[in-house]
Amino acid sequence: MAAEQTDFSQGSVWRNILRLAVPMTAAQLINVLYSVVDRVYIGHIPGAASNALTGVGVTFPILSIVIAFANLFGMGGAPIFSIERGRGETEKAAHAMGNTFSMLTASGILLTVVILIFRRPLLYLFGASDATFPYADSYLTIYLCGSVFVMLSLGMNQFINAQGFGRKGMLTVLLGAVINLLLDPLFIFVLKLGVQGAALATVLSQMVSASWAVFFLTRRAPIRLTLENLRIRWRLVGRIMGLGLSGFIMSVTNSGVQIVCNATLQAWGGDLYVGVMTILNSLREVASAPISGLTGAAQPVLGFNYGAGAYRRVRAGIRFMTILCVSYTMVIWACLLLFPQPFIQIFNSGDDALLQAAVPSLHIYFFGFFMMSLQMSGQSAAVGLGKSRQAVFFSLLRKAFIVIPLTLILPHLWGLGVNGVFLAEPISNFIGGAACYLTMLLTIWRELKQDRIPSSL
Repeated sequence: MAAEQTDFSQGSVWRNILRLAVPMTAAQLINVLYSVVDRVYIGHIPGAASNALTGVGVTFPILSIVIAFANLFGMGGAPIFSIERGRGETEKAAHAMGNTFSMLTASGILLTVVILIFRRPLLYLFGASDATFPYADSYLTIYLCGSVFVMLSLGMNQFINAQGFGRKGMLTVLLGAVINLLLDPLFIFVLKLGVQGAALATVLSQMVSASWAVFFLTRRAPIRLTLENLRIRWRLVGRIMGLGLSGFIMSVTNSGVQIVCNATLQAWGGDLYVGVMTILNSLREVASAPISGLTGAAQPVLGFNYGAGAYRRVRAGIRFMTILCVSYTMVIWACLLLFPQPFIQIFNSGDDALLQAAVPSLHIYFFGFFMMSLQMSGQSAAVGLGKSRQAVFFSLLRKAFIVIPLTLILPHLWGLGVNGVFLAEPISNFIGGAACYLTMLLTIWRELKQDRIPSSL
């Protein structure tokens, strides 16, 4: 492998970020297709579209918990890997990768067992009704059987990208997404498996993605995954979890928000508005994927240069990441504001009541969408540089301390009802985004004035 492919201290910072960002953004979009394509097909099942779509939406909090553990270890191990690689500590970088693999596998198996045992009360708690539970239960049971593959695919792909192979990382999710896209209509409509077919297609496609990621890291990568490095080093695991905690909390609190939103909407608007939230969450996932791709691409570049003591390059990377994220989200906000109906009809075109309820809800939910990009930029800068406490705090602030309380309180005020649930999101974007980015400027940014060799983490 050519040295310039993995040495982020050489060449333009913004070119290094874009070289990773283009394939990583494509990978993020493709990865979102795993679940979004399922919902598109499920939303068009004859005679059961609305209940089936709402039932699958009820499973979102549990799927977010699975992703949370993938983030805990994958997003925690990759920054350590990048920083140690920047310092020239190849062996320590390899240990971080191996321990991440071990923890992803162990936690994936444990999660599968625990959630399968308690899935029925959990689904009713998260907003299922008697009409939607059968669909939620069918989808979740099969999905959980492949949760280890989901976690390995998401978590270990971080180490492919961290070594500078963004196109190979994109291939990880592209393989699975293409298979999922082909299998979904076959299983759902031809074999008439319904939501079970959608879940089965996802599991098989994630199995392929995980296999490719492990193959590349064990056979092709410059720093390889070996059996020796799988042995757990608990101190290292503690560092990995410390850095991954922000991504973990973001996913867990996102799960908490989904639980509270679904339960509140079920109480104030019934299955119709739980279905609306399923569509809005799907649109947000797609719209946020490029931001995740860009900020994810910036992290290894920032971490490598931070480890090498090239602080001015770190500042340039943060500046470029922020400008691009804000510009993109402004464009997306305008598109959703001006043309809401075509986006909603992707997921359900035959239910007029759902469409009429979704349009005003979308306008509220996505108001000021660009402010979310400020939090993701500030938080990514903190994670990339190993500042775990700051990243964790702002993960908690927006979702746990702002969105959840507002979701519970606003429906009771000024006759807002279900609109209060959707209003909680933009309020949290403005408060959380501004607070996170200003804090980053007042702390991390000030520490990066001159190039120097940083002290050990």
